[in-house]
Amino acid sequence: MGVTIYEVAREAGVSPSTVSNLLNGRSGRMLPETRARVEAAIRRLGYRPNRAARQLRSGRVQVIGLVVPSVANPFWGAFARHVEGAALTEGYHVLLCNSERDPERERGYVEELWDDGVTGVILCTSLPSLTHVLPLVKRGLKLVTFDRTAQAGDPAGLTNISVDNVVGAQLATEHLLSLGHRRLAFVSGALGSVNRKERFQGFRAALDSAGLGIDDAVVFSDGDGDRFGDLDAAGLGRTAAHEVLSGPDRPTGIVAINDMCALGVYAGIRDAGLTVGTDVSVVGFDDIVLADLVDPALTTVRQPLADMAATAFDNLRSRMESPSTGPGHSLLIRPELVTRASTAPPA
Repeated sequence: MGVTIYEVAREAGVSPSTVSNLLNGRSGRMLPETRARVEAAIRRLGYRPNRAARQLRSGRVQVIGLVVPSVANPFWGAFARHVEGAALTEGYHVLLCNSERDPERERGYVEELWDDGVTGVILCTSLPSLTHVLPLVKRGLKLVTFDRTAQAGDPAGLTNISVDNVVGAQLATEHLLSLGHRRLAFVSGALGSVNRKERFQGFRAALDSAGLGIDDAVVFSDGDGDRFGDLDAAGLGRTAAHEVLSGPDRPTGIVAINDMCALGVYAGIRDAGLTVGTDVSVVGFDDIVLADLVDPALTTVRQPLADMAATAFDNLRSRMESPSTGPGHSLLIRPELVTRASTAPPA
């Protein structure tokens, strides 16, 4: 147990209220000698104020919650770091939770944060429905979602921030088509989440624009469930590559749902005795730090992560510090195609 203000008061020979006045900035009428004795006692005993108690008294908690799918994916680890950097600049701290895209875990974490006095949360979720957290929003929780666009049934006043997944997947697919690939594959986990549906939509739109149909492509998705999840996107990619490359009319280009999945596709291509970038071209999505380090370097769709994290925090902070929530809105941020060695014309 830590040192209390009662122990500081005994050490300094003053009343607990005198210590409390000093800690809370009410020392204007305090004698300089008294102030010096209390400060010396604080230093000697190593006393640290109970931040939670002070926040409860002031009615303001300088902490936000951040719920991500899993920092095992470097994309989410980097996003969390950028959010924390933006928050610290404004004097806020961040409590980080990993949900594994499980609505019950999302609900549980958001409830715990609310019960601990945290009134603002950035919820990184692609679930189509937010009914699991709606009761807390109705009670006053300030919520910004990241990685999803506005959906029917969203609570009034909600802010959604996302990269334009449709455009991003179109850029990836059009790049392969421009190189001459005509037999493409799309590799994803279950297509129930908002961002995966949108990326698949972009893939189909690019095929349609090129005069190709979805029947001309190979689509690997993880059915209605999600056997792999965020923790094993690489495992998903490897399994998918084994499957889509085993047929007689194998694809020459693969669009992966994200970079970790694409790295798994790399492994599956090598398992099949083929070469990435020569026999099969691969495009990812996110531009995680590993994308430029693997061999061959991964062509991918870059999300401007630092800007998106700062935007998410700024929107949440303004809602927490404003007396009224105001209307909600959605921010769609345009991605950028980064061309590297994993894509080339078909052999």
